[in-house]
Amino acid sequence: MSGMGQGGGRGQGGGRGQGQGQGQGRGRMGGNASGTGGECRCPNCGYTVPHQVGVPCYQQTCQKCGTNLVRA
Repeated sequence: MSGMGQGGGRGQGGGRGQGQGQGQGRGRMGGNASGTGGECRCPNCGYTVPHQVGVPCYQQTCQKCGTNLVRA
């Protein structure tokens, strides 16, 4: 007598493991923010003013010639 086994197995896996973590991003500033301090400089005439936290240099104009300033 040879026995043939039959099984109707129905396993359900409900794994809830954690995936791999996220990599480190550069943040909102793009990784090249100059931080506090420094100065804003006119690329046209060289006029400089101290950088104000929260105010991008490109939003300020040179008091001598009116050109937009850049971060120095």
